[in-house]
Amino acid sequence: MESELLLFANWSTLVVSMVLKFPQIITIIAAKSAQGVSLKSLLLELTGFIIFLRYQVYYSYPLETYLEYPIFIAQDGILLLFVFYYTGSLNQALPYIAIFIAGWHVLALQKWIMDLAMNLCTFISASSKFAQLQSLWQTKNSGQVSALTWGLASFTCVTRIFTTLMTTNDFIVLVRFVVLLILNIWVTITVLQYRTKEKKTD
Repeated sequence: MESELLLFANWSTLVVSMVLKFPQIITIIAAKSAQGVSLKSLLLELTGFIIFLRYQVYYSYPLETYLEYPIFIAQDGILLLFVFYYTGSLNQALPYIAIFIAGWHVLALQKWIMDLAMNLCTFISASSKFAQLQSLWQTKNSGQVSALTWGLASFTCVTRIFTTLMTTNDFIVLVRFVVLLILNIWVTITVLQYRTKEKKTD
Protein backbone atom coordinates (compact mmCIF):
# COMPACT_ATOMS: atom_id res chain seq x y z
CA MET A 1 0.00 0.00 0.00
CA GLU A 2 2.81 2.43 0.91
CA SER A 3 4.62 1.76 -2.37
CA GLU A 4 1.41 2.48 -4.34
CA LEU A 5 0.88 5.75 -2.46
CA LEU A 6 4.50 6.74 -3.06
CA LEU A 7 4.15 5.97 -6.76
CA PHE A 8 0.94 8.04 -6.95
CA ALA A 9 2.56 10.95 -5.08
CA ASN A 10 5.61 10.95 -7.36
CA TRP A 11 3.66 10.70 -10.62
CA SER A 12 0.91 13.14 -9.63
CA THR A 13 3.60 15.65 -8.65
CA LEU A 14 5.29 15.21 -12.00
CA VAL A 15 2.03 15.58 -13.96
CA VAL A 16 0.99 18.72 -12.03
CA SER A 17 4.51 20.13 -12.41
CA MET A 18 4.31 19.86 -16.19
CA VAL A 19 1.52 22.46 -16.24
CA LEU A 20 2.25 24.32 -12.98
CA LYS A 21 3.23 27.67 -14.50
CA PHE A 22 1.04 27.43 -17.60
CA PRO A 23 -1.96 29.25 -16.03
CA GLN A 24 0.36 32.11 -15.03
CA ILE A 25 2.08 32.24 -18.43
CA ILE A 26 -1.25 32.12 -20.31
CA THR A 27 -2.74 34.85 -18.09
CA ILE A 28 0.20 37.18 -18.79
CA ILE A 29 0.12 36.53 -22.55
CA ALA A 30 -3.67 37.01 -22.72
CA ALA A 31 -3.49 40.30 -20.82
CA LYS A 32 -0.23 41.39 -22.50
CA SER A 33 0.75 42.56 -19.05
CA ALA A 34 2.73 41.24 -16.08
CA GLN A 35 0.95 43.53 -13.62
CA GLY A 36 0.94 42.12 -10.09
CA VAL A 37 3.55 39.44 -10.83
CA SER A 38 6.57 40.16 -8.65
CA LEU A 39 9.91 39.98 -10.50
CA LYS A 40 11.73 39.73 -7.18
CA SER A 41 9.55 36.77 -6.22
CA LEU A 42 10.30 34.96 -9.48
CA LEU A 43 14.06 35.51 -9.21
CA LEU A 44 14.15 34.27 -5.61
CA GLU A 45 11.97 31.29 -6.49
CA LEU A 46 14.24 30.32 -9.38
CA THR A 47 17.28 30.65 -7.10
CA GLY A 48 15.62 28.30 -4.58
CA PHE A 49 14.75 25.79 -7.32
CA ILE A 50 18.33 25.74 -8.62
CA ILE A 51 19.83 25.25 -5.15
CA PHE A 52 17.36 22.50 -4.30
CA LEU A 53 17.94 20.62 -7.56
CA ARG A 54 21.72 20.91 -7.20
CA TYR A 55 21.50 19.58 -3.63
CA GLN A 56 19.45 16.57 -4.69
CA VAL A 57 21.83 15.76 -7.56
CA TYR A 58 24.92 16.33 -5.38
CA TYR A 59 23.79 13.79 -2.78
CA SER A 60 22.47 11.33 -5.38
CA TYR A 61 18.92 11.29 -4.05
CA PRO A 62 16.37 9.16 -5.96
CA LEU A 63 15.52 10.82 -9.27
CA GLU A 64 11.78 10.46 -8.74
CA THR A 65 11.95 12.68 -5.63
CA TYR A 66 13.08 15.75 -7.57
CA LEU A 67 12.28 15.06 -11.24
CA GLU A 68 9.88 18.01 -11.37
CA TYR A 69 12.58 20.59 -10.58
CA PRO A 70 14.12 20.78 -14.07
CA ILE A 71 10.54 21.36 -15.28
CA PHE A 72 10.00 24.09 -12.64
CA ILE A 73 13.25 25.79 -13.67
CA ALA A 74 12.37 25.68 -17.39
CA GLN A 75 8.88 27.08 -16.77
CA ASP A 76 10.18 29.79 -14.43
CA GLY A 77 12.74 30.74 -17.09
CA ILE A 78 9.99 31.12 -19.71
CA LEU A 79 7.79 33.04 -17.27
CA LEU A 80 10.67 35.38 -16.41
CA LEU A 81 11.26 36.13 -20.10
CA PHE A 82 7.60 37.11 -20.51
CA VAL A 83 7.74 39.30 -17.39
CA PHE A 84 10.90 41.00 -18.67
CA TYR A 85 9.29 41.42 -22.10
CA TYR A 86 6.03 42.95 -20.87
CA THR A 87 7.83 45.25 -18.43
CA GLY A 88 10.11 46.47 -21.23
CA SER A 89 13.30 45.15 -19.66
CA LEU A 90 14.13 42.12 -21.80
CA ASN A 91 17.76 43.26 -22.05
CA GLN A 92 18.15 42.53 -18.32
CA ALA A 93 17.53 38.80 -18.81
CA LEU A 94 21.04 37.92 -20.07
CA PRO A 95 22.96 38.89 -16.89
CA TYR A 96 20.55 36.84 -14.78
CA ILE A 97 21.00 33.81 -17.04
CA ALA A 98 24.79 34.10 -16.64
CA ILE A 99 24.50 34.39 -12.85
CA PHE A 100 22.23 31.33 -12.57
CA ILE A 101 24.53 29.20 -14.76
CA ALA A 102 27.61 30.27 -12.79
CA GLY A 103 25.79 29.63 -9.50
CA TRP A 104 24.92 26.07 -10.57
CA HIS A 105 28.64 25.28 -11.00
CA VAL A 106 29.84 27.12 -7.89
CA LEU A 107 27.41 25.26 -5.61
CA ALA A 108 29.11 21.90 -6.18
CA LEU A 109 32.71 23.11 -5.77
CA GLN A 110 32.79 22.27 -2.05
CA LYS A 111 30.51 20.24 0.24
CA TRP A 112 30.27 23.11 2.73
CA ILE A 113 29.08 25.47 -0.02
CA MET A 114 26.36 23.02 -1.02
CA ASP A 115 25.23 22.45 2.57
CA LEU A 116 25.25 26.17 3.40
CA ALA A 117 23.24 26.97 0.28
CA MET A 118 20.68 24.31 1.14
CA ASN A 119 20.35 25.65 4.68
CA LEU A 120 19.63 29.07 3.16
CA CYS A 121 17.34 27.59 0.50
CA THR A 122 14.22 27.56 2.68
CA PHE A 123 14.79 31.21 3.59
CA ILE A 124 15.33 32.14 -0.07
CA SER A 125 12.24 30.25 -1.25
CA ALA A 126 10.14 31.65 1.60
CA SER A 127 11.35 35.15 0.71
CA SER A 128 10.06 34.63 -2.83
CA LYS A 129 6.57 33.98 -1.48
CA PHE A 130 6.73 37.01 0.83
CA ALA A 131 7.86 39.16 -2.11
CA GLN A 132 4.71 38.15 -4.01
CA LEU A 133 2.56 38.76 -0.94
CA GLN A 134 4.16 42.18 -0.46
CA SER A 135 3.40 43.05 -4.08
CA LEU A 136 -0.24 42.05 -3.59
CA TRP A 137 -0.55 44.00 -0.34
CA GLN A 138 0.98 47.13 -1.86
CA THR A 139 -1.21 47.17 -4.97
CA LYS A 140 -4.29 45.69 -3.24
CA ASN A 141 -4.92 44.10 -6.62
CA SER A 142 -4.39 40.52 -7.81
CA GLY A 143 -3.51 41.84 -11.29
CA GLN A 144 -2.39 38.97 -13.53
CA VAL A 145 -1.38 36.66 -10.64
CA SER A 146 -2.80 33.17 -11.20
CA ALA A 147 -4.43 31.60 -8.14
CA LEU A 148 -4.43 28.25 -9.97
CA THR A 149 -0.64 28.25 -10.31
CA TRP A 150 -0.23 28.93 -6.58
CA GLY A 151 -2.84 26.29 -5.73
CA LEU A 152 -1.02 23.69 -7.82
CA ALA A 153 2.23 24.64 -6.10
CA SER A 154 0.54 23.91 -2.77
CA PHE A 155 -0.43 20.46 -4.01
CA THR A 156 3.15 19.64 -5.02
CA CYS A 157 4.35 20.65 -1.55
CA VAL A 158 1.85 18.23 0.05
CA THR A 159 3.00 15.34 -2.14
CA ARG A 160 6.66 16.15 -1.54
CA ILE A 161 6.18 16.20 2.23
CA PHE A 162 4.82 12.66 1.89
CA THR A 163 7.55 11.42 -0.47
CA THR A 164 10.31 12.95 1.69
CA LEU A 165 8.96 11.18 4.77
CA MET A 166 8.77 7.91 2.82
CA THR A 167 12.21 8.06 1.19
CA THR A 168 15.10 10.30 2.27
CA ASN A 169 13.53 11.63 5.50
CA ASP A 170 15.82 14.65 5.11
CA PHE A 171 14.81 17.11 7.85
CA ILE A 172 16.02 20.23 5.98
CA VAL A 173 14.06 19.22 2.88
CA LEU A 174 10.99 18.42 4.98
CA VAL A 175 11.02 21.78 6.77
CA ARG A 176 11.36 23.52 3.40
CA PHE A 177 8.24 21.87 1.99
CA VAL A 178 6.17 22.54 5.12
CA VAL A 179 7.12 26.23 5.12
CA LEU A 180 6.47 26.57 1.39
CA LEU A 181 3.11 24.81 1.69
CA ILE A 182 1.93 27.34 4.28
CA LEU A 183 3.14 30.30 2.21
CA ASN A 184 1.76 28.97 -1.09
CA ILE A 185 -1.67 28.58 0.52
CA TRP A 186 -1.36 32.10 1.95
CA VAL A 187 -0.61 33.57 -1.50
CA THR A 188 -3.47 31.59 -3.08
CA ILE A 189 -5.97 32.84 -0.48
CA THR A 190 -4.72 36.44 -0.82
CA VAL A 191 -5.09 36.35 -4.63
CA LEU A 192 -8.62 34.95 -4.33
CA GLN A 193 -9.58 37.56 -1.73
CA TYR A 194 -8.45 40.45 -3.93
CA ARG A 195 -10.11 38.88 -6.97
CA THR A 196 -13.42 38.66 -5.08
CA LYS A 197 -13.15 42.33 -4.06
CA GLU A 198 -12.36 43.32 -7.67
CA LYS A 199 -15.48 41.51 -8.93
CA LYS A 200 -17.65 43.21 -6.31
CA THR A 201 -16.23 46.61 -7.33
CA ASP A 202 -17.02 45.90 -11.00
